[in-house]
This record gives sequence, C-alpha cells and structure tokens, in this order.
Amino acid sequence: WTPSPELLAPCAAVRKMGDWPVEKVRSTFIDFFKEKQEDNAGEGHEGHVYWPSCGVVPFDDPTLLFINAGMNQFKPIFQGTVDPKHPMAKLKRACNSQKCIRAGGKHNDLDDVGKDVYHHTFFEMVGNWSFASYFKKEATAWAWELLTKVYGLEEDRLYATYCEGDAHLGGTVPPDEETRELWLQYLPANRVIKGSMKDNFWEMGDTGPCGPCCELHYDRIGGGRDAAHLVNEDDPDVLEIWNVVFIQMFRNKDQSLTMLPGKHVDTGMGLERITSILQGKMSNYDTDIFVPIFDAIQAKTGVRAYTGTVGAADADHVDMAYRVVADHIRTLTIAITDGALPGNEGRNYVVRRILRRGVRYARSYLYPPGTQYEPGFFSGLTPLVVEILGGAFPELKGNPGTDMTPEKVAAIILEEEISFLKTLDRGIAQFEKFATQDKATNVISGSHAFMLYDTFGFPVDLTLLMAEEKGMTVDNNGYEAAMAAQKAKSRGEAKEGEVVLTLEAEQTDKLANELSIAATVDSAKYEWVSMGSGPKCNSTVKAIWTGKEFKQEAAEGDFVGLIFDQTNFYAEA
Repeated sequence: WTPSPELLAPCAAVRKMGDWPVEKVRSTFIDFFKEKQEDNAGEGHEGHVYWPSCGVVPFDDPTLLFINAGMNQFKPIFQGTVDPKHPMAKLKRACNSQKCIRAGGKHNDLDDVGKDVYHHTFFEMVGNWSFASYFKKEATAWAWELLTKVYGLEEDRLYATYCEGDAHLGGTVPPDEETRELWLQYLPANRVIKGSMKDNFWEMGDTGPCGPCCELHYDRIGGGRDAAHLVNEDDPDVLEIWNVVFIQMFRNKDQSLTMLPGKHVDTGMGLERITSILQGKMSNYDTDIFVPIFDAIQAKTGVRAYTGTVGAADADHVDMAYRVVADHIRTLTIAITDGALPGNEGRNYVVRRILRRGVRYARSYLYPPGTQYEPGFFSGLTPLVVEILGGAFPELKGNPGTDMTPEKVAAIILEEEISFLKTLDRGIAQFEKFATQDKATNVISGSHAFMLYDTFGFPVDLTLLMAEEKGMTVDNNGYEAAMAAQKAKSRGEAKEGEVVLTLEAEQTDKLANELSIAATVDSAKYEWVSMGSGPKCNSTVKAIWTGKEFKQEAAEGDFVGLIFDQTNFYAEA
C-alpha cells in the first residue's frame, strides 16, 4: 500500500530547524531526566544525576580503542568492581550526552562515512541509566513521555521491539513478555514487534552482565502507512532512535545465565538522529549539526553547494566529500583533544587514517578546476567544531587532563596535513600505475598496496577506497603478509641467508664517535614538491654497512647499506 499525497506528511513539512536546535534537543533530554525519579522513591530523593561525558580515549580500559557507547564509563558499576570511595559508587540514576567514536575495532563505521547520509565516526549518545533503582515500568513510561509529550513525535509513527528470546530454539532465554505488555499500554499490537536475540539481546562481552533490550523506531514517512515490515531492515526512513537495555542477567563462563540480584537500565539515543527528526530533515547531515561546517567548506573552496546526493546521483563525489570532511574534522578535534594523537599503532593509527582519508577527499573533490588545495584547509575547520560543540563539552576549549587547547589541536592536524600532502600526489600517480599493471586481475596486488603504504603513507583503507572507485579490489592477504615481513625485518628477524640492514644505537654511536661521520644532512628534501621534482643532490658515500660491520668497499652483487653525507630523501617512518 502506498499512501496518497494527501496522507503522506513527512516530518519535514511540519517541523523546522529553528524549532529544535541541537542544543535544545540535548538539554531537553538531560533536563527531563534530571527531574525523573521512581514513584516510590520518597521525599528527599533526587532525579537523575547529570554525569558528564568521559573522554573518548579509554586510558583505563584496554578492551576499547575508543569510547563507543554511553555505558562504557559505567562498566565498573554494572560489573560490581567500582571503588567504593569513587563518587560513581553512590550513583543510583544518571543521564548525560556521551562523546562516542566508532572507527576501528569491533564497531567501525569509518569506511561507510560519506557513502550514505547517516553513518558517522563521531556522534553523541544521550542516555539515562538506573543502577539497581528503577526498571522496566519507569523506563518504558518515561521513554514514551519524552518522545511523544515533550519532543512531540507522532504516536502513530513509533514502533517498539522486544526480545523474543531463544527458548523456542532450545535456549534458556524466555520471551520478554513483561516489556511487550508494557508497550501495549501505548501502542497497538501490530507496532509492538518481537525481535531476535541478535537485535534485541545485549551482552557486554563473552561473559558479564547482559539482558533483553527494547528498540524504539520512528517512521519518517508516516501518512497512516504500516511500516512494521521495515523495522530493522536498514530502511533509512524507518530508523532506530532509542535502545533501552534491561540488564537483568549474567553470562557465565560456561555460557549459562543467572539472574542478577540488582537490575539495571542502560539506554542510548543517537543525538544526530533524533535531531534530524525534530528539525524535519531526512538526513542527519541536513541539520544544524553539520550545515555550519558545510557552509565553511564551501566558503573556503568555492565548490558547489551541498545537495545531499549519494551513489550514482553524486557523480562528481562532491556531496560524499562534504560528508567525509565534516564528519572527520569533528572526530579529529574530539579525539586529539582527549589525548589520541596521529601515529602508527592502535588508536593513534586510526586517527591518522581518518585525517588522511579526509585530506584525500578534500584534495580530490572539493576544489573546482583552476583552484588548488592549500595546507591549512582541514586544520582551519577546527575552531568551528570547538564553537559548535564547546558549550556541551567545555574541555574542547582547553583540556587540562591532556594539556590540549584548540590551538594545539589545530597545529597537530596541520602538521599531519602538510606531511601527507608531500606524498599524496605522487602516491596517487603511483596508484594509477599499479592499477594499470593489475588491471588484468582487477586486483591491486598485496605488494603494490604495501608499497603505497610504506613509501607514500597511504593507509590500506585509502587504497581500498581508490580501488573501489575503479571497480577493483585489493589483495588484503598479500598486503598483510608484506606488512608482517616488514615488521619482522624491523625487529631484526631475518630468515636464513637474509641480510637485515638496520642501524641500531650501537651502530649510530660508532659512526659518530669512532668513524667521525656526521649525521646525514637532509634539508634538500624540503626543496622537493609533491609532484616529484626538485634540485639534484650530489652526495658522497661516507660508510658502507653490511648488516654486521662497516666496510670501505663492496663487491658487485653485495647487499649493503650506504651512508651518505647528504640526501633529499625522507627517513623511513
């Protein structure tokens, strides 16, 4: 059934951006829960405590690259390991808007950002929590009240899912009939939908607290249609807006489940999604969260205005580039402020990948013919991010925990930007050569992908992206094998008969003090441009390294390392 134009009434027709600016959406959620307490709490009991967002870098949790959910900082409470002396130990109810990054690790949205209008690497998750305080009755009632009475969402566009359990499959989790009955007080039966264990049962890990969850979905289209069959089907117009988890069980090592003596509530709502609905927009990227950044991009580059297209409709890739740059500069500003720096390992490498992906998109698609990308474009957007988010997260204006200021963050991004631009154009040219060589198989070889990484600083996901644009793939296994071999060499792990040429502290000390050979002068490298041209550099061989000793000469066919007095090459990272 397709509703008639008279019945079809998208939220965009009745809501305006100015009615619900993102600051109001966020503060309304927090203020609502600060007033809420369970019916039998009695006098003198407070509502929810506003507990500020933690930083996105979980220095004390080795299981996470980044904070990726509102509940992360409350894990010690859920697990019963919180220090009794810690202020968190006294919490019964809490609410906040948590900074989250999903890039790298189990939850990784990086490769999808830009391709559609709803993925982000950085997002805010507003949530409320009960720590052995209220449970399903209050959580359900308050969710309904906030969505319909405060935010004013249309009741006939809302759907609730509950966990069907796995007892019918021989498991031990019964259907969550209590949650179903609670929602039937507010919604008709056809809009209270059972969901699988995959979608509606939350677990912290292989063992630990867990329980059924209820997801609330909203139909952007409405118009009296029944959209139940589109719930949890990745339809962009029928989207999950709130996940309410009821932590009532514990998963044991033998995978059996036991009931917890104290039951908790853990909820999370994507601020960007609910804001798009309240502002009458069909995409998160059309809200006042992103529009100011898009305006700044256009002002800096002169590129055409953002039109919100995806896929084939975005033939010039400009809209995709808008989304990539706006998302990535938010992520970088947040991550670096909280202590994650661009680097080669772990979360620091994720930060570097995000930055280089953003620079590549801006350089390739946001500058019209006759204009040229200049270093500072990307870092120059940092102050705007601080302006937009600094009210909600004051640490962006100066984080004493990491000694980061907006100026330092911008300087770090600029340094990385300049470094990558020095090799970007040559790397793109080399990729084109490799793509031509590998066209017969339609697969960029592992060795070629590794050379792009090792020599030109291209993260493999950037090579994957460029290959995808040409309808090609990348030999990931071959890339990983080349990477492993290189790491083994750098550790001095040579195969039998193989010579490893690395200079350790002992060798550099001998060069300086015994052989009186000065450090190689590499200032000429700065005179070369990214297209691969520059003045010639005449050098003299000062020493020959065999991997075991320094010699004065080498025979034809010997595998040796040469130490020069000057060079126009960059040192290997």
